[in-house]
Amino acid sequence: MANAPSARPAAADPRVLALAAQVTESKDEDVPVLLLQLKAILNSASLGCKESKKIKQEIYYYDLTQYCMLVLRQDYSRLQGGWTTAAQLAEILSHCCVGLEVKEDPEEFYKKFLPLAIDNLLFLGRRLQARFIRAIKDKEKQDFLRCFHTVTDAICWLFGGHIQLTECVLQNDHFLQLLITDDIETGIIMMSVLSNILRVNSPVLLRVGEKILHSVLDELVYKLSSTTNPVIGNAATKLLLSLAKFCEQLVKLLTTRYKGLKVLLSKQWMGKGFDRDLSQLLDLLYLEQSNGKGEMQRQHQAACLIQATWRGFQTRKRLKKLPQAVTALQRSFRAKRKQELQHLKKQKEDEALKQQMQLQRQRAMRHFHERQLALLEIIHASQVDKHMQEMERKSALTIQRFWRGYRARRYFHQQKQSLKEYKAAVIIQRAACKFLEKRRKKRVLSPWKDTKGLTDEQRLALKQKVDDYIKLHPASQMSEEMSKELYTQAQEKLAQFLLRSSLDRRAAQRRETLLAQVNTDVELLMNAPGLAETTEKDLDIFMSRSVPVATKAKQSHNTMLKYTCWPWWKKLGDEFVEDDVIPDEALNAELGTLFIGGRKSF
Repeated sequence: MANAPSARPAAADPRVLALAAQVTESKDEDVPVLLLQLKAILNSASLGCKESKKIKQEIYYYDLTQYCMLVLRQDYSRLQGGWTTAAQLAEILSHCCVGLEVKEDPEEFYKKFLPLAIDNLLFLGRRLQARFIRAIKDKEKQDFLRCFHTVTDAICWLFGGHIQLTECVLQNDHFLQLLITDDIETGIIMMSVLSNILRVNSPVLLRVGEKILHSVLDELVYKLSSTTNPVIGNAATKLLLSLAKFCEQLVKLLTTRYKGLKVLLSKQWMGKGFDRDLSQLLDLLYLEQSNGKGEMQRQHQAACLIQATWRGFQTRKRLKKLPQAVTALQRSFRAKRKQELQHLKKQKEDEALKQQMQLQRQRAMRHFHERQLALLEIIHASQVDKHMQEMERKSALTIQRFWRGYRARRYFHQQKQSLKEYKAAVIIQRAACKFLEKRRKKRVLSPWKDTKGLTDEQRLALKQKVDDYIKLHPASQMSEEMSKELYTQAQEKLAQFLLRSSLDRRAAQRRETLLAQVNTDVELLMNAPGLAETTEKDLDIFMSRSVPVATKAKQSHNTMLKYTCWPWWKKLGDEFVEDDVIPDEALNAELGTLFIGGRKSF
């Protein structure tokens, strides 16, 4: 924020004070709308009188002018009033600065604040020009063009009151970008701004850099050579005529830098409705050319001939490719327009959906509050705190229940793919094991090869070895009773082994049966339809195969539903009981006559 003058006005306008306080305490998006009140404050005093100057000084002192300058950089697409608000703020800023007398620290105002204000106004103009070019509907284009015209008028009014700003405008990059455009409406407006600059301060073109002067002249000559619109041609011709009348040096620059300008003006723009200005410009150009006849004239004619020949060749070449170019251009234009229309349609649908969801939320909240008020009217005053605590506890339990359900479903979906991969691996392994087992069974056993008979010498040697081993390891003597006892122990261990192997075999069969049942249940759960698509046949699949168990589950469910439908006064003693827990008395009353497992309990 720029530094305000240190001297406070003696008696400030209460409207200015109130507005400054509102702007200071408001949000950034509300500041532009509040600043529009300055227009009524400025219009309350006649232009040029002492009261008007005093109001402008107060506005500048309380930083309202700085606010107007800074908010021009905001995006007004979603603010109240849109870009019309921005254009009105630009107009207010120019009126606040023109006629303002800053007595203390004027250098801050003239050398920092005013150039920054010009930069922000030109930046706003570039935004409006871009949106005007991209707009599709006629109403939007008219609105953007009107706002653009207001901003350019504010710029002209500002440098009309402060002549030194004309040099800042010409040296600003945004001004050159605004001038270099192919759009007809905004191009005409920018040339009128340039004409006002020359009318207010003509010598400024000689003070700016040579590069800026060449850029402006190049754009004016380009507009004359690239369009056939008489309005553009008239404005560019008048600007060149004003430049030529102002300084002979500029006429010489036009003749030397743009050698084909005279031929272009005489052939393309004669008879378009501004022959008087065109003739004066041609006279000035030919007068300058007559001073340097001879070799320069011949070179100029030769260059014109070469350019004409080259342009004819390029034109004939371009005419041959024109049908394809037109087709491609139309295709590209239609695709771009279709994309923009789809984007607008999607944006409107999103906004409508957002509003509908917000309305539904409001209705649900209102219904909840109404129901809560009705319950508070029924409940006794001494039970209100207890009821509110119970409602908070139930709300917390509901939130936790939904969160756990969401987390379990997410975990299940994450494990679904890994479970499929695990089952596929098990199936592949089972098939591989079966294949290897069949292969082992089909393997042909090699025939038994009888050992060759021993010779007598080998038998004697073998018998000698056996006798020597028996002598070295004599057998222990065992009585008949010990042999019978050992035999009995062996028979008992054999019987235990056979019994244990039978039990292990049964346990293995039971494990395989349970595993198959678990896999079947998992497949049913994974392939189960949604609740909206469930039929009675699907429900029968998930029912228990045991009739007593299914009957008990059904009766328990009915009992739970009845309990939840009880009025509140029947549950006053169950404040600390979970929602899913049913009192034992209710269950016993409902299940007292249930027949389970062939016995009837009394």
